[in-house]
Amino acid sequence: MIRLLFLALLGLVPAAAQAQTEQQALVDRATLTVQEMLSDSSNVQARKLLKNAKGAMVCPRVFKAGFILGGEGGSCVLVGRGEKGWSSPAFYGMGSGSVGFQIGVQDSQIIFLILTENGLRALMNSQFKFGADASVAVATIGVGVQGSTTTALRADIVAFAATRGLF
Repeated sequence: MIRLLFLALLGLVPAAAQAQTEQQALVDRATLTVQEMLSDSSNVQARKLLKNAKGAMVCPRVFKAGFILGGEGGSCVLVGRGEKGWSSPAFYGMGSGSVGFQIGVQDSQIIFLILTENGLRALMNSQFKFGADASVAVATIGVGVQGSTTTALRADIVAFAATRGLF
């Protein structure tokens, strides 16, 4: 009996190692996304907001495609900031579907800066919906981010996105 239990547990080791490797790869891609996006000279506002943010969710790749039927999805890393610094990462997936007149493909990198405790609590909810659970202001890299400053001050979450493709 002990032998069977040992063999069963031994069979789980590769799956656990694979999951850990995938999570580390996601953390590595998220780190590169933050470095790339925050080093952009047009992103001064994001760097300012990050200093006092309660947390950040980084989605290194959100892919969107559609032709009448559309879909969008990606994996994200969430970290919160406490008195002792940043927390360990939590892993989230995001996705949506749509129907209607649409055509195109788009690839985005998104950083959600969580500015309030309410925003952080809302994101930690497994069924979070933007707009319903927290107010969100969105800025696109390279486009007048300064124009969203007053909106960002009242938002729970501010999203900065770098997007490639047409949709």
